[in-house]
Amino acid sequence: MIIIGCDFHTRFQKIAMVDTEIGEITKRRLEHGNGEARAFYAALPGPARVGMEATMNAQWFERLLQEYHHELWVGDAAQIRAAAVRKQKTDDRDALHILDLLVRDKFPRIWIPSPENRDLRQMLRHRDKLVRIRTSVQNQLHALAMSQGLCRKAKLWTKAGRKELEGLPLDPWASRRRWELLQLFDQLDPQIDELDKVVIQEAEKRPAAVHLMTQQGVGPVTALAFVLTVGPVERFPTSKHLVSYLGLNPSEDSSGGRQRLGAISKQGNSMMRHLLSEAAQTAVKFDPELRRDYLRLKFRRGISGVAKVAIARKLAVRLYWKLREVAQPNTAARMQGSPTSPMVEATPSRN
Repeated sequence: MIIIGCDFHTRFQKIAMVDTEIGEITKRRLEHGNGEARAFYAALPGPARVGMEATMNAQWFERLLQEYHHELWVGDAAQIRAAAVRKQKTDDRDALHILDLLVRDKFPRIWIPSPENRDLRQMLRHRDKLVRIRTSVQNQLHALAMSQGLCRKAKLWTKAGRKELEGLPLDPWASRRRWELLQLFDQLDPQIDELDKVVIQEAEKRPAAVHLMTQQGVGPVTALAFVLTVGPVERFPTSKHLVSYLGLNPSEDSSGGRQRLGAISKQGNSMMRHLLSEAAQTAVKFDPELRRDYLRLKFRRGISGVAKVAIARKLAVRLYWKLREVAQPNTAARMQGSPTSPMVEATPSRN
């Protein structure tokens, strides 16, 4: 079998290749722009296993390997770097290091979403960006209105509020800014509405997303994003692993027997953390348990932001167990920190 360690760059890649039957190692540099990489993988005899670090710029390369029936393994970049003993870093050494991990079966392989799920993620990111732009436009219009003594908050977006905003006497450039911002707002609203309909349709197709929406505060956007971000829930042994994956766990700098915890690590999907934070703010209005926790943490710490993050983390744990209920309906649910094996197994219904 041919195994290849690939140090992938935007314009080229360095590879270290070994044929396991003869044990010979070959190193090469393959250019992307002139078709050299495509020609190389097209000419390889039989399916090969290619390992590389996770990167955002390699979707075309993944499709190329799939086209020629090669197997792609994507690894956790941080774990790959941590496994390197030598401090001297070059492209050749990186490729040889990845090859060594593959050969010794130590490669930290990670899950790769399907092309369909990846495309849906793009749709959610696009919607998220448009919503953020619309919020920025609304904030600027609010500022213009308040500069003229008009403070309507959410009522500014009603028909009456819009009429008052349009009728404000402004200087020429401020007036132009108002009309162009209003035009941008009118363009964004129908685009976001269209994407919201797509989100609802896609969420309703997935039983896991529908089940997540039974949690108060979680709507179609959060549910669909959570399902697409988490993937197969079985790859997380406990809810703590998921919390860490989402970057909602506290950072730590402990030494000498003294534990020092800091802010959350933020090492996961930033959009998913933002959606969980928004869902948590809605959930505390309707979920008595979460509301009690929120008020207790807010009173104890005196900072609402800390309480919001804590509730977002609790919400993520709840959604984790809801996904487990869908994946393993006959397994008794357990809370975070409970024993690894459930004390009581769920019994099937006799009806």
